[in-house]
Amino acid sequence: MKYRVYYKENLAHEIELDEQQIKIDGESTEIDLVRLLDNKFHILENHKSHNLEILHADYALKRFSIKVNNNIYDLNLQTELDALLDKMGMSADDNEKMDNVKAPMPGLVLDILVEKGQTINKGDNLLVLEAMKMENIIKASGTGIVKDIKVNKKDAVEKNQLLIEME
Repeated sequence: MKYRVYYKENLAHEIELDEQQIKIDGESTEIDLVRLLDNKFHILENHKSHNLEILHADYALKRFSIKVNNNIYDLNLQTELDALLDKMGMSADDNEKMDNVKAPMPGLVLDILVEKGQTINKGDNLLVLEAMKMENIIKASGTGIVKDIKVNKKDAVEKNQLLIEME
């Protein structure tokens, strides 16, 4: 899985993880990670020692605040799917009002997690869409109120089909 980790005014590194190795910006690196406590780790990277502490983690928004060797970093994590949604113009800023929710890909609606009239915030789970034998949770890209739900469970949907109408 590839991730883009943003820090310090939009500086970023690409991190690629698989079962065998970790690559940072395309280069293999040797990292030995030991969990000391729930939120504290010791890392050996290319024979250098680092102490890491997770200060804050917002998994829904993929934002983290970590302390590495007494330096604090605010990180934003972006997956390949997030990058694809950005490229398609389907991402939003934190305080942005959310537009209607359209299917990012063809698939099957497995579950609807919101109700008509419900107020939602950025990062809230809206529905589960199965595509290519994978379950994808469609999350809110901003704030808004659900005006109408245009699909039902087990509906097959096409790319860009209106799923949820927002006010």
